[in-house]
Amino acid sequence: MSVAQPAYLQIQDVVKDFGGGAVAVNHVSIDIAKGEIFALLGSSGCGKTTLLRMLAGFETPTFGRIVLDGRDLAGLPPYDRPINMMFQSYALFPHLSVWDNIAFGLRRDRMPAAQVDERVEAMLKLVQLGKYAKRKPHQLSGGQQQRVALARSLAKRPQLLLLDEPLGALDKKLREETQIELVNIIEEVGVTCVMVTHDQEEAMTMASRIAIMSEGKVLQVGAPADIYETPATRFVADFIGNVNLMDGTLVQDEADHCVVECQDLTHYVGHGITGTRGMSVTVAVRPEKIHLSRHAPTNEDEAPGYNRARGVVKNLSYFGSFTVYHLELPSGRVLKISQNNTQRHREHELTWGSEAWAHWSRQSQVVLTQ
Repeated sequence: MSVAQPAYLQIQDVVKDFGGGAVAVNHVSIDIAKGEIFALLGSSGCGKTTLLRMLAGFETPTFGRIVLDGRDLAGLPPYDRPINMMFQSYALFPHLSVWDNIAFGLRRDRMPAAQVDERVEAMLKLVQLGKYAKRKPHQLSGGQQQRVALARSLAKRPQLLLLDEPLGALDKKLREETQIELVNIIEEVGVTCVMVTHDQEEAMTMASRIAIMSEGKVLQVGAPADIYETPATRFVADFIGNVNLMDGTLVQDEADHCVVECQDLTHYVGHGITGTRGMSVTVAVRPEKIHLSRHAPTNEDEAPGYNRARGVVKNLSYFGSFTVYHLELPSGRVLKISQNNTQRHREHELTWGSEAWAHWSRQSQVVLTQ
């Protein structure tokens, strides 16, 4: 989804102040394109659910505007908004069949019976639950219940679909299987979607763009790859995935590179930061960007003497497709290093107590100034 498209949903300088110093949402502005799946990602208490509830109309902004397709939603109660919300609990009616659960909102809107029949059948086909139409929710698996809740949310053809921890009630394996399925259904319908989650893998898998929130503020908005590879702050780098964060001092800064001295090593980074010599910075390196070997690196064409450290393997965790090593450096700090297991058995395999070299390229790091 190109962010250059005109904004379909505009969140303009929105604040939610509950009083007593409890500012849940603090001057948040986000533009979301039509048809986009957008994720609000953050830990508990960061303000993401409060923001979602303001979109739905369950909370009123203290300040700011929410505009959907050119229409200011201020003062509109939830039932008058062209928005549907799917909750983590699914909130299905246990005494109604799958068919009647999907039809409930349509009947409440006094839609003609023939149109209700047509719409429900279309929804059942969309989520591939036609043969379960007469079953009650308790007769379905968690994944099937989730699809019924989605079908009910989409039946009224909302302009905006809100998902509150949509897969939180599913176990890990089923959650992973359902993520792509859910995205495919939403994209087939073409509805604009805003989802709230604290699960970074879920956000990275499902969303076209992500907003990282902390203490009521949006720290960074971008595509999953941009958030992961070029985090804007130390908090974002640490929140998304695993990362090695090394504090140091900027000793050289040019347009195409900079040099940062840290306690155990010196970084030569393939980008400048327009900083001041002597300033404190943080260098972030993802574990999978680091190479680990028994011997000192021999190919140093890029940056001789830089981006390397010697240490001792203090711990390792085998995950099947990859292994995570904890390499203790002379200062006592530990580097996390992830290595793909491309061979069943490797010669000179590293183990607990092995001395080893960690090294990486000049394009592997990001320098953070905040």
